Amino acid sequence: MSDSKRFDNYIGGEWVAGATYSSNINPSDLSDVIGEYAQADVAQVNAAIDAARGAFPAWSTSGIQARSDSLDKVGSEILARREELGTLLAREEGKTLPEAIGEVTRAGNIFKFFAGECLRISGDYIPSVRPGVNVEVTREALGVVGLITPWNFPIAIPAWKIAPALAYGNCVVIKPADLVPGCAWALAEIISRAGFPAGVFNLVMGSGRVVGDVMVKSRKVDGISFTGSVGVGRQIAVDCIARQAKVQLEMGGKNPQVILDDADLKQAVELSVQSAFYSTGQRCTASSRFIVTAGIHDTFVEAMAERMRSIKVGHALKSGIDIGPVVSKAQLDQDMSYVAIAQDEGARLVTGGELVTCDTEGYFLAPTLFADSTAEMRISKEEVFGPVANIVRVADYEAALAMANDTEFGLSAGIATTSLKYANHFKRHSQAGMVMINLPTAGVDYHVPFGGRKGSSYGSREQGRYAQEFYTVVKTSYIGS
Repeated sequence: MSDSKRFDNYIGGEWVAGATYSSNINPSDLSDVIGEYAQADVAQVNAAIDAARGAFPAWSTSGIQARSDSLDKVGSEILARREELGTLLAREEGKTLPEAIGEVTRAGNIFKFFAGECLRISGDYIPSVRPGVNVEVTREALGVVGLITPWNFPIAIPAWKIAPALAYGNCVVIKPADLVPGCAWALAEIISRAGFPAGVFNLVMGSGRVVGDVMVKSRKVDGISFTGSVGVGRQIAVDCIARQAKVQLEMGGKNPQVILDDADLKQAVELSVQSAFYSTGQRCTASSRFIVTAGIHDTFVEAMAERMRSIKVGHALKSGIDIGPVVSKAQLDQDMSYVAIAQDEGARLVTGGELVTCDTEGYFLAPTLFADSTAEMRISKEEVFGPVANIVRVADYEAALAMANDTEFGLSAGIATTSLKYANHFKRHSQAGMVMINLPTAGVDYHVPFGGRKGSSYGSREQGRYAQEFYTVVKTSYIGS
C-alpha cells in the first residue's frame, strides 16, 4: 500500500509547505510509502521560532484552566484513536502493533497527566528572617523551548516533552526524527485543533543539520530538550552552554542485567528476553549485556537459547509477531557490524546473527545472543541499539555489581534475584538513574522521573512532576508591609 499525500510543517497556526519533501518508508515493507513529509529550510525554522516568541507573553500568563482543557482534549483524542495511530506507528517505526498501540496509549495518558499538573503548579509563601517581610517562591515558564526527539518512540517521547512544556506555559518548536515524522505530524494535527493560540505550538520537520542546528544556536530559544545519540547530545550541550541556554539531554545506555545464582530461572529468562529483544532492542533502556554468576551461567545460556528460538520475527502489523524489523538500512548495517565485531573478538554466537526472510522486503534481523564474552570486548561496552546482546560470566554478586557499574553510561540497571539482601544492596549501589528488581530494564511509568547518570543524561529529569525542573524557572519575591 502507498499514500502519496504530502504532510506540511505547522508554523504560527498555519500549515506551511516544506522547502522539499522526503519519503517515509515502512521498514517492514519497503514498497509501502506512508507519505511525503516536509523538510524545513532555515527560514522556516526561524519563522517557527519567531511565532513561538511572539505567542509567549500572552500564553505564559494565560489561565491554567484553558491550558488544562486543551491538554486534556489532546489526550482524549489520542486515546480514542489509539488503534489508528498505533497502526501508523507500527508502519513507520517497526514496533509490533500491540507495542505500538501501547505507546500511543502512553502518549494519551501523558497529556492527561499534565492536564492535571498545570492545575497543581505550586510555590511557597515563607516568612522572612526580617520582621515585616514575607517571601514568595513561584515558578514561571522558561520561554521558547526547542524539542528534538528520536525515532525509537515516535509519539511517546514527543508527548512527554510537549505536554509539560505547554502545561507550564512555554511555547514549543519541535523537530521530530527525520526517519519517523508521521506520528509527530499526526500529534501536531491533533494539537492544532485543541484550542492552543497560534504560535504556541510549532512543528518543523527536517534534518538535524538544518532544523536542529538553527534551534540549538538561536538566541530566541531559551532551552533545548534533546533525546538521541551521545555525540549529537554533547555538541548540543556545548552550543547551549555557550549562549547560557538551558539544556536537557537523554542519550545512550549500556544497561546491565545481573542474573544471580538464586534467581528464579524462568523469570530471569523472560525478563532478559523482554529487556534485550522486544521493540527490536531499539530502546535506550534495553539491556544488551547480561552479567551472570557462575552457578547459574550455563543453565541460563541454554534456557535463553531455547526461549529465543520461539521468538517470531516479521512484519510489524502481522498477528502473532513478537519482533518487527530494524528501523532502517543504516541501523541494520550497524547491528550486523557488531555481530561481526563480537565474533572477531572471540565471543561465541549462541543463536541468531542472521537476516530473516519474510513475505515482504524489510530489515529483519534474528535476535542474537553471544556468550563467552568479556568485559573488555566492544560488544560489552558499546551501545548496539538492536536485537543483539551478550553474556559475561562472573564469580559472584560483588563482581557482578562492579562490572555493572563499569561503564560510561548509567541509565537503567536490573537484577534478578530472590535475595532481599542483594536486591536492596544493588538498588543502593547501582550507578544508574533507574533500577529494576526482577523486572525488565526497559519499561517505565509516565508519572515518575525518567533519566540516568554519567554519560546517559545531562540536566534535570523528564516526566512526572519532576518535569517542572526543566520547563520552569524559579522566582523569589520579597514583600514588605
